[in-house]
Amino acid sequence: MGGGQELPQRGGQSQGDLLLCVLPWPHEECEKSIALIKDDFPNLEVKFIRDTSKAKDHERGPVDVPKDLYKRANILATLAWLPSTASASPKVELIQFFSAGSNHIQRHPIYTDSKIPLTTASGIHGPQIAEWVIMMDLVHGHKYVEMYESQKRKEWAQAKGMDVTDCVGRRVGVLGYGSIGRQVARVAKAMGMDVLAYTASPRPTPESKRDNGFIVPGTGDPDGSLPSAWYSGLHKEGLHEFLKQKIDLLVIAVPLTKETTHFLSTAEFELMHESNSKGTYVANISRGQVIDQGALIKALEAKQISGAALDVTDPEPLPSDDPLWDAPNVLITPHVSGSSKAYSQRAFQVLHENLRRRRAGGKLVNEVDRKKGY
Repeated sequence: MGGGQELPQRGGQSQGDLLLCVLPWPHEECEKSIALIKDDFPNLEVKFIRDTSKAKDHERGPVDVPKDLYKRANILATLAWLPSTASASPKVELIQFFSAGSNHIQRHPIYTDSKIPLTTASGIHGPQIAEWVIMMDLVHGHKYVEMYESQKRKEWAQAKGMDVTDCVGRRVGVLGYGSIGRQVARVAKAMGMDVLAYTASPRPTPESKRDNGFIVPGTGDPDGSLPSAWYSGLHKEGLHEFLKQKIDLLVIAVPLTKETTHFLSTAEFELMHESNSKGTYVANISRGQVIDQGALIKALEAKQISGAALDVTDPEPLPSDDPLWDAPNVLITPHVSGSSKAYSQRAFQVLHENLRRRRAGGKLVNEVDRKKGY
């Protein structure tokens, strides 16, 4: 299991602990993961409620969680549902979110007015999102869209597939070197690319560069050794120094906070163009608001960047009349890059790890720092 060194098990959970799972997946999809937790915690009572308000099938509808369950629950596993206040669930000692971030609940009273530990599923999205990033970059670099359009017209347009750029020697700038960025780096290095990392705070020592979050085994950059250089800061000066490095592929993977809202706007796109006249390709898998969308459209139209791959937009869903749809050299997907058939299984692994750490009195993995916002 990911998440670092195995912790010693001291004692067990108290009798009568209740894990309440309010999740959008069908119960049968989660049974094996729940069984693994029950094997490790035989005295733990588990109740599963399907949150059909977040379901992606025909069963979509409001979720009804019995009051007596969340009044008794000690641990809550959820994607988005929460009791109205902390006092409504007086026994809750841990809330495990099955999402990568917590920005969707940062105005909720449990976030603002309680000290209940909140943890996320950060770390489980690296493999599938890294594949999305590389896929989109290859589609763009190998002119696949143009060739597919030719295929639909039954044209043998060989010339359209000639002017391509392979990955060797290109530079990838990862803005937000967390679990997703680290897996992008791993794949990019395997393809012969140079990697630059950008983090909110400086990482001057080997220990500071380590990934202390949940890690899908065999993925990522656990010791932080892949980047050839690191940049940092939540100020424009640090960001601009990073963007001056002639980046060919810019991967945006920062959490959405007050500081990162419109982190990339007109000045940043102009700087990218100045440092790389061939054009930086921008891939955003964080949140749409990190980019000033109007400035992005202008940058695409002015060819300040070579293109953009966007799995997130501002707003979502993107209205059908939004000009972003018709911007040149843009590829848009409907916030699906993190989807995977292994999603719920990996998220339960994070929960399982935190239950073990809670039992051992250890530090939780992926605990949210409410002041930082992630």
